[in-house]
Amino acid sequence: MSLILVSDIRQKYLDFFRSHGHAIIPSAPLVPENDPSVLFNTAGMQPLIPYLLGERHPSGKRLADVQKCVRTGDIDDVGDNTHLTFFEMLGNWSLGDYFKKESIEMSWEFLTDKKWLALDPEMISVTVFEWDANAPRDEESAAIWKSIGMPGDRIAYLPAEDNWWAAGPTGPCGPDTEIFYWMGEGKPPDGSNVGTDPKKWMEIWNNVFMQYNRVDANTLNTLPAQCVDTGMGIERCAVTLNQYASVYETDSFAPVLQKIKEIVGESNYIERSARIIADHLRTAIHMISDGVTPKNVDQGYILRRLIRRAIREAYKMGYELPFTTIIADIYIEQFSGIYDSVANNAEKIRTELSTEEGKFSKTLKDGVREFEKIANGFKIAFERSGTKLTQIAGSKAFTLFDTYGFPLEMTVELANENNLTVDVDGFKLAFEKHQELSRTASAGKFVGGLGDTSPETTALHSACHLMLAGLREVLGTHVSQAGSNITAERLRFDFTHSEKMTPEQISAVEAYVNRAIESGLTVTISNMDKKIAQDTGVSGSFWEKYPDIVKVYSMVGVDQVVYSQELCGGPHVENSQGMGKFRIIKEESSSSGVRRIKAILER
Repeated sequence: MSLILVSDIRQKYLDFFRSHGHAIIPSAPLVPENDPSVLFNTAGMQPLIPYLLGERHPSGKRLADVQKCVRTGDIDDVGDNTHLTFFEMLGNWSLGDYFKKESIEMSWEFLTDKKWLALDPEMISVTVFEWDANAPRDEESAAIWKSIGMPGDRIAYLPAEDNWWAAGPTGPCGPDTEIFYWMGEGKPPDGSNVGTDPKKWMEIWNNVFMQYNRVDANTLNTLPAQCVDTGMGIERCAVTLNQYASVYETDSFAPVLQKIKEIVGESNYIERSARIIADHLRTAIHMISDGVTPKNVDQGYILRRLIRRAIREAYKMGYELPFTTIIADIYIEQFSGIYDSVANNAEKIRTELSTEEGKFSKTLKDGVREFEKIANGFKIAFERSGTKLTQIAGSKAFTLFDTYGFPLEMTVELANENNLTVDVDGFKLAFEKHQELSRTASAGKFVGGLGDTSPETTALHSACHLMLAGLREVLGTHVSQAGSNITAERLRFDFTHSEKMTPEQISAVEAYVNRAIESGLTVTISNMDKKIAQDTGVSGSFWEKYPDIVKVYSMVGVDQVVYSQELCGGPHVENSQGMGKFRIIKEESSSSGVRRIKAILER
């Protein structure tokens, strides 16, 4: 059987759904827009939540895309046969158009028709939602599967934890039907634990039927339009089609692993370490291309952790020279024809990786040496007193972080390798202002975009747009958004600019925003051709994520002066009445080439 490339799967998927009337939309950036619940887009549906809730999409009711995603909850499992931090999710969407029947039939056609993926129907099984107190058994989906030839003994009814999908504790949700491919020997035997034996059945596609909006733990409301949200991981699909044992055998990773073997030498090569490097640096180049830079908080912390973890894996193989940009170049070439953000930011990717590698390599040896002192101290204490110490104090772990740049997770890994533990709670007390793990990164704080949709937050969001327009007028058109965080009390806004603002410049921006507010401006929404929007000076970041028709928010005063025109997903005030007086309370450096403003509205 000839090798089936990831790029072939990606193109076939888009061609298939285009032939079924779907508009092909670009991937959103990894960092979600106006979604405080997560640091990164973790599923294809996240950028489309407003449309699943009823908002009209400029490209229509049938959509398909390949969405970039990042998940780090299982980071310790990366390096096995299936886990990745970055992956591409193939998705097709119905926004109040077709529902279960058409969705299942199209999935079956794409998977089994010889024109498309040509999988053997006898190797496929499915699961459907069993039932619970909130929703009934999904007999409709089971009946549709049977009508296209799926034997009843390969349809399993599973509970909500397996066959109910939701983006979070509230929001769009509904039953799903999951599609599995047999990875065992020969044909699947009767009664082969459909969908419950991951060693023999690989999940390849998930069709979610968005019927409800969860208001709270006990309340499901029927959505105004029934929607379909499907997802198929492109790497898993490649494993299935090529009958591989691991995602790292696909053409996404094979050349990178070969290059790592060449770099460290075959005698030093450790397969798991090489896989971790390949995965982490692939994720890093996409994060950087979407505007993330290494920091000690939020998305930047995850990026820094991935880069430094990759460097340590190289050290395990005895390689201590710079190498990250060599690997990055392979990925830059691989993805440049797919995502404009990678091609457009190739030099930035190399610079950020090289800089971070230089910073960390200088301290890694000293940090490991310091850790070894701690571990040896335990041994000496045991020899002298007979007392066996096994836990590293939180204060010691914090010293490794603060002085040597060791993330907590790296200290934990070193401890595990030495049969020790770390007082994680003690570390958190010593470092209470920093986020430690991606799975708890958003707990108790707002991350990126809007904290909520209260009137106060909405007003600050509109003020944020006016401020960007003011910054571009005062400082120049090189200014663009590099990140935002808006709560009901204040806005925080990062923007590209290399110099500290003068008091006069700050006053000029404040005056621009307040002049706009006082003009009695109104906010209007219009759909516009993307190229026309760019050519006419509409502000926006990550243009490549938007479809050919874009949504433009215009803020126009009663004097017909256009104070702001910008791409956005809302929400905004309808008019400026009652917004209050805008005031910048702080301007500071955020990172190299990026400044940060904190501002409020006084009422």
